[in-house]
Amino acid sequence: MRTAPTILHLDMDAFYASAEQASKPSLRGKAVIVGGLGPRGVVATASYEARVFGVHSAMPMAQARRLAPNAAYLVPRFDFYRAISEQVMGLLRALSPLVEPLSLDEAFVDLEAGGAAWDEASARLAGAKLRADIRAVTGLTGSVGLAASKMLAKIASEQAKPDGLVLIEPGTERALLGPMSVRILPGVGPATGDHLRRAGITTVEEIVEAGEDEVVRLLGKAHGHGLYAMALARDDRAVVAERDTKSVSVEDTYDVDIHDRVRVRLEVQRLADRCVRRLRGAGLSGRTIVLKVRRYDFSTLTRSETLRGPTDDPAVVREAAGRLLEAVDTTGGVRLLGVGVSGLADYTQEDLFAQAAGEPVPLEEEAVEEAVAEESVSAERQWRAGRDVRHAEYGHGWVQGSGLGRVTVRFETPGSEPGRVRTFRTEDPDLEPADPLPLTSGGPVEPSASEPGRVVEGESSLGSGAAG
Repeated sequence: MRTAPTILHLDMDAFYASAEQASKPSLRGKAVIVGGLGPRGVVATASYEARVFGVHSAMPMAQARRLAPNAAYLVPRFDFYRAISEQVMGLLRALSPLVEPLSLDEAFVDLEAGGAAWDEASARLAGAKLRADIRAVTGLTGSVGLAASKMLAKIASEQAKPDGLVLIEPGTERALLGPMSVRILPGVGPATGDHLRRAGITTVEEIVEAGEDEVVRLLGKAHGHGLYAMALARDDRAVVAERDTKSVSVEDTYDVDIHDRVRVRLEVQRLADRCVRRLRGAGLSGRTIVLKVRRYDFSTLTRSETLRGPTDDPAVVREAAGRLLEAVDTTGGVRLLGVGVSGLADYTQEDLFAQAAGEPVPLEEEAVEEAVAEESVSAERQWRAGRDVRHAEYGHGWVQGSGLGRVTVRFETPGSEPGRVRTFRTEDPDLEPADPLPLTSGGPVEPSASEPGRVVEGESSLGSGAAG
């Protein structure tokens, strides 16, 4: 393991919610919750103001509404978030060729590989400049962790939240990890944590005290050896620039269980087409078609079929998914469906077209998918809370809510003052969906924006007992 703290972990702060607050001036400083708004929706991200009420990601939306009834509840705008993420990832790649994205809002960077840092001082300077650049380019904040390994850099960024920078000094890792919960270590989820707790092990130091043989006995060879090494702050995992895609899949959760078998088949066909669009967008094809069905009682079934060779033909994938569905009993109702393709390759095998029972439907026929997707959705729900709109007279705004044939819109832009609210008929011809506006008009800042010795709010070191 390297000795200099040149592995950087970036985690954007409450990313989806922060992007919505930056986009909507009236929501700044207020509780914002982003996620699925239906009865079975879950929280994707909660702003720090909402977290005060106990709301957190992956929480059922119904529970979040009970805890924070006055928060703003918005549907995700993933295209908007991806555009911001691309800006942030561009800043990271300017630092190093070794950038390992984990999600839209999180990534590791090997600063040493790009010559951006080689010791503690240069690493701190690179992290400070990155935070300043992110704020200048996107208007958002990110927390930065710096350490000699990926595990420790991620721990440091957690300590830095929100809007801070924490560096773990080499030589202090064991003292820092010791009193922490075993759940801080990679690979220790609720089940493993409970298993260790029943054995009397709740902290990282207690893993070390138990000894490697005991940890292996409890968890098995592969997991036990790896976990014991991490408890000793040993983590040799490299930052990997390209992560191989193992599968491509899509799935939908339904507000009301689907009992109609014809509707279930239509949904599977629609999901198959969406999956192929994503597959083609990545320039891939695959051999194994996977169907996922979660039934009314929460039981989840997965069925798969492997073809003779890789395909990206929608008719082939639809037919295979349909065959898999025939073997699944859905009479009690279905709450979730998913279609995936694995065994990926970057080519197709043309003779697989013969497996399709009929002519392929062109992927460009979006209208067919839209009709199936919206067949049970009322006109009001098409105006979903948080989505961008434009009015011929009042300009750009966003949907605050809709119902009873009316849609309420707040007219404001990222650079404006909090805007006024107006209500329209849902079929008003002057009101139409719109694309999101950029959060800032600025570009990347020049290198001189962060001079040596500059104090950046939120910076600290973890080491020798220092607090984050």
